[in-house]
Amino acid sequence: MKLSIIPLGGTGEIGKNLLVFEYGDSIIVIDGGVKFPDDELLGIDLVIPDITYLEKRKKKIQGIFITHGHEDHIGGLPFILPKLEAPVYGTKLTMGLVRAKLRERGGYPENLLRVIEPGEPVEAKDFQVEAFRVTHSIPDAVGYGILTPLGRVIYTGDFKVDYTPIDGQEMDLGRLAAWGQEGVLALLCDSTNAERSGSTISEKVVGKTLMDAFSRAEGKIIMATFASNVHRIQQALEAAALLKRKVCVVGRSMEAVVATARELGYLHLPDPDMLIETSSVNDISPSRLLILTTGSQGEPLAALTRMATGSHRQVNVSAGDTVVISATPVPGNEKLIGRTINHLFQIGADVITKDMGLVHVSGHANQEEIKLIIRLTRPKFLIPHHGEVRHQAAFRKIGNLMGYDDKKIAITQIGTRVLLDTDKMECAERVESGSVFVDGLGIGDVGQIVLRDRQQLSQDGVVVVVAALSKGSPPTLVSGPDIISRGFTFMKEAEELVEGAKKVVAASIETQINKERWEWGVLRGSIHESLSQYLWDRTRRRPMILPVLLQF
Repeated sequence: MKLSIIPLGGTGEIGKNLLVFEYGDSIIVIDGGVKFPDDELLGIDLVIPDITYLEKRKKKIQGIFITHGHEDHIGGLPFILPKLEAPVYGTKLTMGLVRAKLRERGGYPENLLRVIEPGEPVEAKDFQVEAFRVTHSIPDAVGYGILTPLGRVIYTGDFKVDYTPIDGQEMDLGRLAAWGQEGVLALLCDSTNAERSGSTISEKVVGKTLMDAFSRAEGKIIMATFASNVHRIQQALEAAALLKRKVCVVGRSMEAVVATARELGYLHLPDPDMLIETSSVNDISPSRLLILTTGSQGEPLAALTRMATGSHRQVNVSAGDTVVISATPVPGNEKLIGRTINHLFQIGADVITKDMGLVHVSGHANQEEIKLIIRLTRPKFLIPHHGEVRHQAAFRKIGNLMGYDDKKIAITQIGTRVLLDTDKMECAERVESGSVFVDGLGIGDVGQIVLRDRQQLSQDGVVVVVAALSKGSPPTLVSGPDIISRGFTFMKEAEELVEGAKKVVAASIETQINKERWEWGVLRGSIHESLSQYLWDRTRRRPMILPVLLQF
């Protein structure tokens, strides 16, 4: 019997991480993340993994193990867990964030949410799963050592090797080395920064940069970062306390994470009176105020974006304010961030980004850290995970340099089934997989056809044709055709085009109804085809055409 490893998300892409381990009648799942839509996914709110494969085998699922509390690892859980009804395991802060997220969509049985400690093995039928501590850009992050009947598989999760972590919790390299001595079958490793040489800079460096930037600021300071970056928030709080600034937390996700982290003891206020409510912002001198907010990715509805456009109800940016964007752009968000930064400069704010100073460092391992993990664990096989195709390719080069030929390195796509034996690794057929779109309250009801229609509407608009026919046999055209357009052309300035379109539609109707046998469906199709060709010939545009036929 072979071990199957199946990524249903998080490979060949950044986001919606979900990894499946299957052996015999046992399945364990790692993470259940979300991905934010790019420009092509018009109207889509979130993208989550397709879990059809797991739904058909949910009785085999022994547990869902979470590595850490970032959205791309837990954001999909409110949509995934109710369909699987399996126990969920994670560290204290991670499970605190999971609970808060589940409450937003109706909750989940408390007895299925279980807090674990690193080094505490969990028996899951054919698997024994042990968390080990890693350093990342959020506290309480872990990877997993999974003991299977064929040997141990190590999954690093997102990590970097930070020797001076903010919370003093270093990555457990000793545990990895001990497993390496025992023998490791396969290593699934974070490949996000596999293109970057050297080692990732410590998070503590950001604290010094923030202190320098804050001390130079004369007006209010607005700092945007990922809501879940608790270490970054802690350093901002400490800098604010030293400079005697009050702090206001703005943005729903930021408020939720700060509240959860404080409640569980992962975020500490240097001054117990330093936090103020949003309603009190205008009562504090700008030179004594720090705003911690969301919107580091330029999201249209995020707090920073609304501040920059003057549409936030309580906080606005003024000339002389300092705005620190303490994050790196998620691929695809560069235009949104650029637009927000331009708004801020237009106002007269001083904007500081990662390109202007070390206000952000990555939470992912560079090449030398990846090499260190490979040396410590000495696995038979390598599987790069959490990264786009180019990151996987860069990881393979690292593996090649360390003596692994391509047959011992698996480059996977979403749905790839990697089969492992004690001395062999191969990629088998792909399983049911893909993306599910969340649009408002709808989950999975928007597919490629609907998206194609939205793209056509956004590019060329819509033309509605309305005509009324009599009930006789054959019928006669008694009213219309009338042409209504939205997003195609301004009708009052296109009289010649509209009149020509009416004639084309009328001719098409007359031709069809004068036939011995005619059908409504054929008539609509004829109108669509003839009008589409007419508009293309004269405008080189293809609007969506909707014929509406009435009968009196």
